[in-house]
Amino acid sequence: MNALMLTCGTGGGHNTACAAVAQAMAARGHSVRTLNPYTLKSEQVAEVVDKAYILLAQKAPSAFGAAYKLGDAYRKLPFPSPVYRINRLMEPLLEQYIKENHFDAVVTTHLFPGEMLTSMKRRGAAMPRTYFIATDYACIPFTEETDLDRYIIPARELTEEFIGRGIDLERIRPLGIPVRRPFYGKEDRSAIRERLGLDPGKKMILVAGGSIGAGHIQRVVELLLDRYEISAQVVVICGSNRDLEEDVRAAFGGRCTVLGFTDQMADYMKACDLYLSKPGGLSSTEAAVVGTALVHITPIPGCETSNMHFFAQNGMSLAVNSPEHELIDACDRLLEAGAREKMIECQHRVIPADAATAICELLEEEYAQNKTSG
Repeated sequence: MNALMLTCGTGGGHNTACAAVAQAMAARGHSVRTLNPYTLKSEQVAEVVDKAYILLAQKAPSAFGAAYKLGDAYRKLPFPSPVYRINRLMEPLLEQYIKENHFDAVVTTHLFPGEMLTSMKRRGAAMPRTYFIATDYACIPFTEETDLDRYIIPARELTEEFIGRGIDLERIRPLGIPVRRPFYGKEDRSAIRERLGLDPGKKMILVAGGSIGAGHIQRVVELLLDRYEISAQVVVICGSNRDLEEDVRAAFGGRCTVLGFTDQMADYMKACDLYLSKPGGLSSTEAAVVGTALVHITPIPGCETSNMHFFAQNGMSLAVNSPEHELIDACDRLLEAGAREKMIECQHRVIPADAATAICELLEEEYAQNKTSG
């Protein structure tokens, strides 16, 4: 099979989910190409689109939340959204690219390429089968105005929400959010800690803010160290956010371990007793697949709020909106073994075990059916 994976860099989760499926497809012998469709116009356009989203979320989260609410209100109107109108401008370039490369399936982990594919389909362009992978635990605004063949959603419990937004049941597959292979499989925690240079005999609290670096990380680290500096080791992962890394290192570098980007995130999750993170859809799924006690801290308003509510309501995390008043109580609860084990049981019950493989199997099955019928 020759598959095209589409994504955009507005936050790391879309790219990571895309890479997880691409790697799984390649491992099964398929030809896979990954593309940010805005690069068909120019690398500069793609960078502007990606950075505008990230900067708004970083620097003005309340404005980001207001924009999300506006989108949620706009979806009630009987007209195409501004998002659709803008993305359809990319349609001719994407159509030509697909035509030239003869793909058997197109998979997108981002709404924007989904809008482009929808515009192509509505205009009558020749199309391979199309698949949308939702990377948040909600039917985000304007998903319902896309028209793709399959909608792969994070969990069975969200089926009714997607149906309520106009997605036909027969198009929905609750296969989960795909994560990369290192997050699967159990390993001895002490051995991982030794490999990472951590104390095997001391509890470990892991803090991460995602690629955007939100969640009042510095204040969270300060509260954790005031409470647990003697009894636990605190590891802070700042990702690609250099400013955050420098600030945390300057303030607390002698009292905790501070890292920037790491390709060992799975190991750090497996090594920790407690993981504190903003409620990104991908990072939350990674934690659930690993099976680790999870505290969600200060979401960016919008889909992250939905992610946090979904996890908390299903017993898969504790939600902390105010670190000052709620953080330490939540951590104290989850540092007790019984509470951790109960949460991990909930995670394994709700979150599909291996979404990347399940998605590959779906594509293979439908590709075979199309070849037979064609």
